[in-house]
Amino acid sequence: MKMSRLYLIPTPLGDNDPREVLPAAVFDVIHKLKTYVVEETRTARRFLSGAGLKGGISELEFHELNEHTSQEEVEMLGNLFEKGDVGLMTEAGLPAVADPGSRLVALCHRRGIEVVPLSGPSSLMMALMSSGLEGQRFSFLGYLPAKTEERRAAIRAAVRRSASGNETIIFIETPYRNDSMLDDLARICPTGTRICCAANLTLPDAFIRTLGPGEWKSMIDKGFKIGKRPCVFLILAK
Repeated sequence: MKMSRLYLIPTPLGDNDPREVLPAAVFDVIHKLKTYVVEETRTARRFLSGAGLKGGISELEFHELNEHTSQEEVEMLGNLFEKGDVGLMTEAGLPAVADPGSRLVALCHRRGIEVVPLSGPSSLMMALMSSGLEGQRFSFLGYLPAKTEERRAAIRAAVRRSASGNETIIFIETPYRNDSMLDDLARICPTGTRICCAANLTLPDAFIRTLGPGEWKSMIDKGFKIGKRPCVFLILAK
């Protein structure tokens, strides 16, 4: 008897045509799956429609797994594999990376269910590879604290960590706090630190720039804003 699998399905980072950023193998898989675990059903439906399933969406089964999903509910999702293969999708990029879907992947490993990752865009790796910063030693911190003073303390700690290990530090921010984050980085990071801002990756208006704190401060003072574009921040301190 064939064992069911969990397919980790990448999605575009922005409002691209999926065929611009995803390999053919991803489309082959999604045309075969009938059951999906997703972070948000509406977004998943829109992606699948754009990927060529328009007209067949009503035949699919969707189950949500997000930050509000209890562990008991995650365990219940394990029953889906009794019916066949399941696809896991996040809102953008690779599932289970900075994403609650990792809990379903962990469940599959505990239950001996095969996990199959598919190739697709990772905003974190694309930002790192295009930053010009240290690519052999790096850490991802996820979201820094939302409160201003706690965020600034976290930035100072990240600078110390980066300098002590010659390590690139990567983190992300809620889009409406992007400009506050960049302003803090420009004013807190010491001279010699390199700061990269990588926004709207893979999109026509992608912005990737690595500068020192003084250069960023000059741009900000002249009115530069990231705005609410999805953004990855990276720093490398001396």
